[in-house]
Amino acid sequence: MPTPQAVGEAASAPGHPHGRKGRVAVLPLSIAALVACGVMLLLLAGGSAARRGCQFSGADRTTLSGGGDDRGGLDQAGPRDGEHGTMLSSKVQRDRLIGGLLAPGFDKHSCISRYRSALYRKESPHLISTYLLERLREHEVLQKKCGPNTESYKKAIEQLKSGQDIMAGDCNYLVWVSYSGLGNRILTIASAFLYAILTNRVLLVDGDKGTADLFCEPFPETSWLLPPDFPIVQFKNFSIGSPESYGNMVKAEAIHSDGSFKGPKPAFLYLHLAHDYDDYDKLFFCEHSQQHLQKIPWLILRSDNYFVPSLFLIPSYQEELTRLFPQKDVVFHHLGRYLFHPTNVVWGLITRYYDSYLARADEKLGIQIRVFDTETGPFQHVLDQVLDCTLKEKLLPEINAQQPIISTGNIRSKVVLITSLNSGYYERIRNMYWEHPTENGEIISFHQPSHEEHQDSDKKMHNMKAWAEIYLLSLSDVMVTSAWSTFGYVAQGLSGSKTWLMFKPENRTVPNPPCRQVMSIEPCFHAPPFYDCKTRRGTDTGKLVPHVRHCEDMSWGLKLVDTGEL
Repeated sequence: MPTPQAVGEAASAPGHPHGRKGRVAVLPLSIAALVACGVMLLLLAGGSAARRGCQFSGADRTTLSGGGDDRGGLDQAGPRDGEHGTMLSSKVQRDRLIGGLLAPGFDKHSCISRYRSALYRKESPHLISTYLLERLREHEVLQKKCGPNTESYKKAIEQLKSGQDIMAGDCNYLVWVSYSGLGNRILTIASAFLYAILTNRVLLVDGDKGTADLFCEPFPETSWLLPPDFPIVQFKNFSIGSPESYGNMVKAEAIHSDGSFKGPKPAFLYLHLAHDYDDYDKLFFCEHSQQHLQKIPWLILRSDNYFVPSLFLIPSYQEELTRLFPQKDVVFHHLGRYLFHPTNVVWGLITRYYDSYLARADEKLGIQIRVFDTETGPFQHVLDQVLDCTLKEKLLPEINAQQPIISTGNIRSKVVLITSLNSGYYERIRNMYWEHPTENGEIISFHQPSHEEHQDSDKKMHNMKAWAEIYLLSLSDVMVTSAWSTFGYVAQGLSGSKTWLMFKPENRTVPNPPCRQVMSIEPCFHAPPFYDCKTRRGTDTGKLVPHVRHCEDMSWGLKLVDTGEL
């Protein structure tokens, strides 16, 4: 039998498949570690050492994982999951592009999370259509051709400055204005991106409120950030009353029914799709309005809504949307995983917390608590609702208040991640499970990354922590979220799993039932139009097509569902 030294020498020989410089000294240590591990497992079979597996102290990570490459290699440590560490390393090699959703070729160091999220996230059960992949690659070409610092962009900017009556050409633009809280901003960027794909427009995002501090660039070899010298300097102040808005121009009869303009055609139009928009603004979702907007080279969008469901009601987009998303309830799931990669600073917040507190548990439960109340909590009825939901749906085990210790043969561990602006809920639930054993002997640990007390969307670190907590929540095996919360919608959409949604309490009483599992993983459009563009009268837009229904948590809201699952 060859000695470890002989094996090491053979591996270093030029003809050996692993004979690369730098691995000779590692292999003897690796084999010795394997032998020691085998002996330990035999001695401690069934114990905690066997359950955790063996750690290869000092071994070369590339030897164990198969090496790395320039597009998301494995030279940085992943989640500490001793038993499955090597399996996870090979998993990220197989699916670091998320089934083709992501484009290869990015510098892995500029955005570590892009190609390493597969180490932390379960493989999605939702298939991606080949047509969506084709359109994403086409859109990346458009963004590169027409994005900032290109000749096409410079020409378009000069025409915009001139204010002349210009025609839409090969490079047309949609500018997203940063507005509202982080959850709303993420949902509106995704909505704007889908609209940009449907209308072949370059998406440029306003860098206000730290967009570049939160998200990596999603498109290869270009930037999606709107340059700071954008000539329409007042665009951040546009609102419902701005005369540049499409709705106000229709109201003033500056646009004729055939789409022509009274006077010179403007070089840009403002789209006001925020929660306070009026009936004229809502005409954006009508077919004739889309025909008008096709002629405008620059559109500036301000919204705090996930308006994707109403795009599915516009006739000219329905065939394209069906090809992009044969499964209707995965729009944000796919677009969110494509667009939103945490920057290295945020990724550090995520991975340090995950590896320290979440990685080793048998099961991860995420609980997101959002209270819409002007007074400071914690509130007893909210705590009662959380416990009623988690205990009734058997997401948490019952406690035993009679016995000090419960002994079982097979102890499972469950980690509960709680996100809330208030620490009171976490402290009281944690204490309950510390002071009493669980009925089934399950070991429960509770963690809350931060408690900011109130939302402050203008602070850089506040937004970074919020984004980190959204992402950590999305890594849960099971999740409980709060009604009306865009924070919860984003976590749910990224996870790809149906959450248990806690209904909004009324009169500070616990709803009955306290929660239910959602019918789809899509976010809710909180302020949809109720207008039939064909008949030109009000209608229930939640009953026009089978795949657009009213939301569980907001009776007037709209969300996409997959009719095959209902």
